[in-house]
Amino acid sequence: MRLLFPLFVLAGCVMSLPAAALDAPAAPPAERPLKEFVTSVEKDGSISFRLYAPSAKAVSVVLGSHDPMAMQRSDDGVWSAKSEPLKPNLYEYYFNIDGFRSIDTGTNAPKPQRQVNTSLILVPGSILDIRNVPHGDLRLVTLHSKALNSERQMYVYTPPGYSDASKPLPVLYLYHGFGDTAGSWVEQGRAPQILDNLLAEKKIEPMIVVIPDTETDVSEAIAENFPASDRRKMFYPTNADAADRELIEDLIPYMQKHYRVRNNADGRAVVGLSQGGYQALVSGLSHLGTFGWVATFSGVSTTTVPNKAVDAALNNPDKINKALRSFTVTVGTKDQVVGKDVAGLKATLDDKKIVHDYQDYPDLQHEMDVWRPSLVAFLEKVFKK
Repeated sequence: MRLLFPLFVLAGCVMSLPAAALDAPAAPPAERPLKEFVTSVEKDGSISFRLYAPSAKAVSVVLGSHDPMAMQRSDDGVWSAKSEPLKPNLYEYYFNIDGFRSIDTGTNAPKPQRQVNTSLILVPGSILDIRNVPHGDLRLVTLHSKALNSERQMYVYTPPGYSDASKPLPVLYLYHGFGDTAGSWVEQGRAPQILDNLLAEKKIEPMIVVIPDTETDVSEAIAENFPASDRRKMFYPTNADAADRELIEDLIPYMQKHYRVRNNADGRAVVGLSQGGYQALVSGLSHLGTFGWVATFSGVSTTTVPNKAVDAALNNPDKINKALRSFTVTVGTKDQVVGKDVAGLKATLDDKKIVHDYQDYPDLQHEMDVWRPSLVAFLEKVFKK
């Protein structure tokens, strides 16, 4: 009887589950076009949000940083809401379904994240579009990192016309933010489209762009192992040190061996957003003879995450001013995530008389509407003679 009792209890628990939880979810009627059940962009730039969830009790949609928008249920089980006409841009959104945060399963554009909870939608008409221009190549490269003792992946963008016979090109190393993946600058940042379009307009120099994974996933720095309150104290310093070793010992040598690249500081830039901005700060200022261009977009700084090498460099302003062609800092004026970091960094740069370009974006928060324009502005000046 003692052996059977747990099975009896387990069976009783299963039997007590609501029948709806065991049934397969409903699917839209096959005799109707699918477009009637999924989200779409209208001709005027508005977005018609749709979600087929006939059993849901309440559904809302959150677009960017706006307040939730209630969705209305029709008799056929479709929940819908429509935005106002929006300017051309790539937008984030998600659904709240009876208190559960969900991506839009009716589309194929999830935001690249370690834990996916947001969808993306493009309102066309900007530099983010795929235009009829010459296109560069984007490769997903897998390599063995000796520094991390693991197999790692990075994206490599080469400009239109690049070949093994090309003249050596400068390289920009571009880091993403916390919680995202190497695909973030590709899918959400739209870096390949931005590069193609700016090159077609002859606004930037031909360059190779490397997009590594900011998270190293070394055993002592697994992002999911750290509570948010401990992230700055425990995770960021350890991960940044590992990513810096990977960059210097693996990624730069790999690019020198496999691509036609320039081998001088003036031909290398390191750039990043948020946590990636901290990485750009750490690697850029720790290796002033390696990089001639550094940019941090809404970046964490040594104001909250100390780093001895960075602090030593900041205390030698003449060396920084001599080594760097450009030191760029940007932030949204309403950024509550790294506002203290950027303010502290800027105060240090001003106090030490370190030459830098500073740009704030009025009324914007910790968001891509800061980082994509920051990237465009930086691309338009980097590697210029």
